Amino acid sequence: MASLKQLKMRIASVKSTQKITKAMKMVAAAKLRRASEAAEAARPYSERMAAVLASLGSKVTPGPESPKLLAGTGSDQVHLLVIASSERGLCGGFNTNIVRLARRKIDTLLAEGKTVKLLFVGKKGRAQLQRSHASHIIGSIDISEMKRASFSDAQRIADDIVARFNDGEFDVAHLFFARFRSALVQEPTELQLIPVAIAGATEETPAAATSSADYEPDEELILAELLPRNLSVQVFRALLENAASEEGSRMTAMDNSTRNAGEMINKLTITYNRTRQAAITKELIEIISGAEAL
Repeated sequence: MASLKQLKMRIASVKSTQKITKAMKMVAAAKLRRASEAAEAARPYSERMAAVLASLGSKVTPGPESPKLLAGTGSDQVHLLVIASSERGLCGGFNTNIVRLARRKIDTLLAEGKTVKLLFVGKKGRAQLQRSHASHIIGSIDISEMKRASFSDAQRIADDIVARFNDGEFDVAHLFFARFRSALVQEPTELQLIPVAIAGATEETPAAATSSADYEPDEELILAELLPRNLSVQVFRALLENAASEEGSRMTAMDNSTRNAGEMINKLTITYNRTRQAAITKELIEIISGAEAL
């Protein structure tokens, strides 16, 4: 059994940890509000952009003159998986859930005989796949100095992806991130970036955007201008969703840690009191026994 001194030191240590986790929870809660507002504000723009591309793409006949980002290379042998994660830990299962979804995709593609390449945005996702899929990793984009997600950062990431595509490094690109639902729920999401997935009206695609319309200049020229920007918009949205999801997951994890620390303090305090009482009782018995012996 631990001594009174050891129990007292453990109680003090857990109390210090509890103060840290409580402070981190409060910081995460403050950041979550701003991050969630930014993520929610970006959704209408990105959804409208996807709707416009769906409308334009439905009017373009696939062919050699079609924009490459829309038509693709004509093959789907080489897949690039862009895995967006965080630079910091202590955020619960945020990174693990994204990596788990990406790992399932990797296993599926490899089972089909496809070639898989991994590009990481944030170091925590890379750390989890480094051991099992190191041979597939082709690069990592550092976002450690990025305090808040900005469109210029998203554009830098999108330009890197487009440059790799133009160099013929891959045929299809997928983006993995966590969609923010609430502080308790962050949904791992996969989005096909290249070639751009063109679909009809969905729940997130207003029907008005897919209605009949005439464009000037022609659709191919507009798509050639919009497709690279759409890539930056979708990456920017993913960064904002990730930022909100990370803070939400961190706030929940720190809240759980604070409560667990409180429970541990209570248990250690009970053990300390019982040990102290047993020591006092033992000393009294020894004193009484000594007095009777006299």
